[in-house]
Amino acid sequence: MYTPPQSIKDIHLLMKNLEQYINDDGICELDPLVKMALIHHQFESIHPFYDGNGRTGRILCILYLYAQKLLKIPVLYLSRFIIQNKSEYYKLLQETRDTGNYEPWILYMLSGVEQTSRQTIEIIKNIQAIMADYKQRIRRDLPKIYSQELLNNLFKHPYTKIEFLEKDIGKSRITATKYLDILAQEGFVEKEKVGKYNYYMNKPLLKALMNLPSLKTT
Repeated sequence: MYTPPQSIKDIHLLMKNLEQYINDDGICELDPLVKMALIHHQFESIHPFYDGNGRTGRILCILYLYAQKLLKIPVLYLSRFIIQNKSEYYKLLQETRDTGNYEPWILYMLSGVEQTSRQTIEIIKNIQAIMADYKQRIRRDLPKIYSQELLNNLFKHPYTKIEFLEKDIGKSRITATKYLDILAQEGFVEKEKVGKYNYYMNKPLLKALMNLPSLKTT
């Protein structure tokens, strides 16, 4: 069992120290990916909040890489790697505290970044391929309703709604409803009624987001 700092004064001092370490590159010349691993370990060890420390610590990793310009947008989903390898994650957190040997912990986090990055690239490639196919077929089969704004709307989320399309393409609600019903008839989306609302599911996009290879530590 690990007991984090309990004194408010100690937590404030430790968080101030961590904040300086994160934001002042002159303090440490380590590679940003290595610093990210150390930042996450330190934050989880301080454990400053009553709840939500794990989620906050994982988000902190991504925001740090974004601030260091290693990510153009914060899309690296490290949470999945950590959750799938939870036992190893907690074991290394504690072993690092007990021994002061950070190397296994850093290698674990770097492995997570590498695997998640490769997976994210594959996801994006799959989505791009699906989007290109939709663009070609909608332009060919439904030229009267095609627009780039409509295509973008279908790929913002795995589902869309009449209100979403109405806003994105600048058409009336009647027109947006007509367009989505045509797309459903042609098999581009699947119409599902939940309560009193209609949702139009982009099943190929949903499948691309859900059928992901497992992530394992190396």
